[in-house]
Amino acid sequence: MDTIASFTIDHERLMPGVYLSRQDVDPATGAVVSTFDLRLTSPNREPVMNTAECHTIEHLGATFARNHPDWANRVVYFGPMGCRTGFYLVVFGKLSSAEILPLVIELFTFVRDFTAEIPGATPAACGNYLDQNLDMARWLAKRYLARDLVHAEAGDERRLLYPSPLAQAPPA
Repeated sequence: MDTIASFTIDHERLMPGVYLSRQDVDPATGAVVSTFDLRLTSPNREPVMNTAECHTIEHLGATFARNHPDWANRVVYFGPMGCRTGFYLVVFGKLSSAEILPLVIELFTFVRDFTAEIPGATPAACGNYLDQNLDMARWLAKRYLARDLVHAEAGDERRLLYPSPLAQAPPA
């Protein structure tokens, strides 16, 4: 089997930031789809997010993105990475990390400032509605904005472009 692209990124050098993970033409629609890696923690160097705060950011981020006046019709998906170090944002269109950054900043500002009931956090709307942590979700969003996205916004390519891929073993 071929190694998928995300497993070729050197996670030992990856910093929190906003990265274009992949860009493909969707065979079903012919539309360009861009997948962004929104990395909130340094892989293998910082603690991962607990499921409760990750779940809360998922509920808030998906709600925000799918209701955004300019982006709602372009958002395909917003959700957590299995490793719990960040989120994927999938949108229609050929975009760079720098071009999606304003939406990411808006989204995490929304999470940081959110104080109401978490959308969809009811037994009827969610399969694990009790696994939520708004305070920690807000803290993570605040840290991501102040510690990481501020550098991406300033053009720090280490926060916008993946580090060099890992060396690939030659085919057997």
